[in-house]
Amino acid sequence: MTDTLTIDIYSDVVCPWCVIGYGQLTKALEQLDGEIAAQIRWRPFELNPQMPPEGEEQEAHLQRKYRRSAEDGAALRGQMKAIAEGAGVSLSYEGEGEAPPAMMWNTRDCHKLLTFALEEAGPQVQTALKLALFKAHFNDRKPLGDREVLLDIAASAGLHRIAAKAALDDPELEARVLAEEAQAWDMNISGVPAMIINSKFMIPGAQSPDVYVNALRRVAEKSRAAAR
Repeated sequence: MTDTLTIDIYSDVVCPWCVIGYGQLTKALEQLDGEIAAQIRWRPFELNPQMPPEGEEQEAHLQRKYRRSAEDGAALRGQMKAIAEGAGVSLSYEGEGEAPPAMMWNTRDCHKLLTFALEEAGPQVQTALKLALFKAHFNDRKPLGDREVLLDIAASAGLHRIAAKAALDDPELEARVLAEEAQAWDMNISGVPAMIINSKFMIPGAQSPDVYVNALRRVAEKSRAAAR
């Protein structure tokens, strides 16, 4: 019998470790095929809630925020790209022509659309939107501060464009996003990704597939024991 677990992933769409963590989790679930299945839901976490709509050049932002040199930044990017390749995901520009500047964005609207997608269309459509936003940021370098761009992405993931536009203008939806972010801090989540399994067990950071496999098996065993 296959155990089904709920995995709530707190993450931001401009977080490279979140892409890597999802890739590693996907590999783990492939290993567990027939043993454990997962319903994945994405929860909001903003790395840069005060970022202006026009965004900021990525390297300048990271040097200022973490007080690191350009050399350190280049070394870290190389390490992350290698880890990402091992996880089966890409952090590299894959568009046509010369790559636009890598940017950091305010992602509040992204999280509003993701919350809307989960509420209106369910986890599968929400995951499709999340992956489309990851691709737009890392592989296409699209301006996530532009609402028309976000609406194009939402439509490509299967959401109704007019409904998605209304969601962006909905203050109650924004309040729910902020409430979930506050809940994350209440759970001592100060970095992402953070995965909450069956609303009880947290796996912090981007782990290896083996770590996810072992953790998911332990949670499944505890869930079965509690149900007896």
